[in-house]
Amino acid sequence: MKSMWRGWRRALAPILACALVGGCGGGSPVTTFTPSRVIALGDEFSVIVDVNADANGRKYTVNALLSPTTDTTTLSCQGNPIWVQYLATAYHIVFPECNQQPNAVANPTGRIRAQAGAHVADISTQIDAQVAESPFTGSDFVTILVGMHDILDAYAQFPNVGEAELVTQLQAAGAALGAQVNRVANTGAKVLISTVPDQGITPFANAELAANSDTNRAALLQRLTQRFNASLRSTIENDGRKIGLVLADEYFDNIITAGGGGFTNATTAVCDLSQSHEVPPSAFDCTVDTLIPGGNATSYLWADNFLLSAGGQTQLGQLALSRAQNNPF
Repeated sequence: MKSMWRGWRRALAPILACALVGGCGGGSPVTTFTPSRVIALGDEFSVIVDVNADANGRKYTVNALLSPTTDTTTLSCQGNPIWVQYLATAYHIVFPECNQQPNAVANPTGRIRAQAGAHVADISTQIDAQVAESPFTGSDFVTILVGMHDILDAYAQFPNVGEAELVTQLQAAGAALGAQVNRVANTGAKVLISTVPDQGITPFANAELAANSDTNRAALLQRLTQRFNASLRSTIENDGRKIGLVLADEYFDNIITAGGGGFTNATTAVCDLSQSHEVPPSAFDCTVDTLIPGGNATSYLWADNFLLSAGGQTQLGQLALSRAQNNPF
């Protein structure tokens, strides 16, 4: 019996080895996907704006300063990276809007098509703009995060428009986004799509809850977010090979309910918006020098009423990178 088992084992060894590596003429070896470009689509969660045309852009979060103790005006774009920066850096890819001297990269391959205030309907235009410059290829990594403004616009119609109709609107928006995700994925590019963070846990939602007694406004915002995200998830062709799904809504909800992530404050905007020159005030011109008393860019979850702090962006970046590295692209 022992000699028979040794014989079987010798016979099976090459077959098992072939199965493990996918070789021996019966498939292709398992390889790690390494993109040549990272292309960011969506809204201000993914935006860097080169406001001074010096490759040292500004972001919609708590912006880092080059020398915070001696210079409160000169930004450091590479500091406090937003989630798409965090992801791209892992693949040694930079964006032109954040390509500072003296270590600037020649011909950076990152592309930011995302725009502040973008809605789902704008994603098609962002895709078209990228195709016009350079079509998608199988070595592209495309990130997409959008839908916050669709949810907020729907919520603004309440109570003149009932929740059921708002849900119908957002389900249509989620499905439309899913169709655009599939459109990109079917070009051969790999797509990393993030769900919209729960709009029912933001500082804005907390303020709406306190200001209105007709219904629990925070819970309403949460339900609207859930229906949008559910429609998106049910529409994408999520077989794992083409699309990676980042569950930002579930992740940040868990932080609120169970703690974690190193956040000491998950309810208050850390930026002192009275110092913002934006209309309406926002984190776009917020820096580590314009925070509320006692505020911290990494331990507070929210930068302003809707957008993630530097710490929140880092957490989203880590979540996205984990999904990217573990997805069977």
